[in-house]
Amino acid sequence: MPNDGRGIEVSTGKGEGIYLFCFARPHVPPVLDVSGLDDRYPVLQWTFGDILAVFGRISLEEFCGPLAESRMQDLSWVGPRACRHEEVIDHVMRHSPVLPARFGTIFSSPESLEGLVKMHHDAISRFLDQVADKEEWAVKGHMDRAKAKEELLPVILAREGGALASLSPGVRYFQEQRIRAGAEKELNLWLKEICKRVANDLSRFAADLYERKVLSREATGMDGDMVLNWAFLVPRSAATDFRTRIERANTDHAQQGLAFQLSGPWPPYSFCPSLKME
Repeated sequence: MPNDGRGIEVSTGKGEGIYLFCFARPHVPPVLDVSGLDDRYPVLQWTFGDILAVFGRISLEEFCGPLAESRMQDLSWVGPRACRHEEVIDHVMRHSPVLPARFGTIFSSPESLEGLVKMHHDAISRFLDQVADKEEWAVKGHMDRAKAKEELLPVILAREGGALASLSPGVRYFQEQRIRAGAEKELNLWLKEICKRVANDLSRFAADLYERKVLSREATGMDGDMVLNWAFLVPRSAATDFRTRIERANTDHAQQGLAFQLSGPWPPYSFCPSLKME
């Protein structure tokens, strides 16, 4: 039976499970100023060799019972618990690299958590070494396509001006319409090249880059289209330079309707290895 490293045995009562917050290194001080997912259960720590599991007890009925699905759709229920989840991980991050668990990662018993750590010990340990002194920063790109076309179209027409000038008015009109119709394709090529340049520039100050799914307008609630959704693993020593490059990218491309939104630092969720029980 695992224990918390101070001789206190970890056990669960009837109907209780183990809620995992994260894995870390054993030198993390106890989480004293934050409760678990609710005030009934404290945050516990269990040392397994060179890996620390930070977890708490939960009522399995709340997450696995017949009403669990509706609760997970209820922001008034999920919100406070998700905040507690992040508060615990933030505390641990101040003292150690972390492998954060997704909200709602639950084990039926201490033994099942122990089995996961035994199975994936090397992967967990390598990841903690990989993210030491690093943080995840999110970069999202949004484009106002109407504004971008407004800026791009005069450039295209000016480029084609010599050829258009020699045409009769009627033919010129149809050629201009063709050029306008092709502006979307040229805009997409321009956008692809700019995103490549910005990614290469930011990668100079990052240890890794992960391309996340681009979301729809409905999902983001933004006026512009999301055109990129990146996660960077950034050394803390390079964070200031990284933010400066984002500011420069915004200055360079705001006129074309392209904006880069930076948020962080976050736990390194995007770079976590898959830990599944076989």
